[in-house]
Order: sequence, then structure tokens, then C-alpha cells
Amino acid sequence: MNCPCCSGKTYENCCQPCHTGEKNAPTAEALMRSRFAAFAIPNGDYLMETTLPSKRKYHNRKDLYEWGVINTWTKLEIVNIPNANKVEFKAFYTDEDGAPQIHHELSTFKMVHNRWFYVSGIFLE
Repeated sequence: MNCPCCSGKTYENCCQPCHTGEKNAPTAEALMRSRFAAFAIPNGDYLMETTLPSKRKYHNRKDLYEWGVINTWTKLEIVNIPNANKVEFKAFYTDEDGAPQIHHELSTFKMVHNRWFYVSGIFLE
């Protein structure tokens, strides 16, 4: 199966090792891609585990999982990587009503003990 993150690689050779805990994402971009794939699969546990621990109180594993389930995630476009800690992306999906949507965000990530975590995002457009 092709990886949902649109890397052009197979899921087994791309995001699956991150999802299973076999390896950690080596860059903020790789974490962004693995998180998009986690919405597409969906994998709410991975989404929570890769959120910075101090920010987890603002998120809910069940809601993250359900947002993945009710939408059909079709494409990830990396727009810009302004520095090692930020990734601008567009996530394309079809919502539960069948309407095409684009989630455009500038995400901030943080490396803690050699592991990347999602911190927060600013919605664009």
C-alpha cells in the first residue's frame, strides 16, 4: 500500500515504523507526514503520543481518532519548511458531508530527548 503521507514510498517503508514505535520520526517534516498518515489510517494513539506532553491536555485521543474516521484524507502537500521546527502544509480531505476541504496550517514542532513532538499550529487561509 502507498503511504497516505504522499511520500511516494510504501506505508511499510515510510510511516508504519513510526506508528508502531519501531522508530521515531527523524525530522519535523517526517513527523508531520506520519501524523497526517495517522489521521488517514486512523491512529489516535499515535497522534496523542506525538503531541508535546505539556500540550496533550488541549487534545483528546477519541476526538483525534474520530476526526480521522469521519473524513477521507486524500493528499498531503508540504508547502514550506521555514526552519527545522516549523512545517507549512495543506491536508486535503473530504468531510463527512462529501465536501472537499483543505486544512492549511503552519505547525510548530519541538525536539525533546531526540524525539520530535507536535506543539501547535496556526491555521492559514
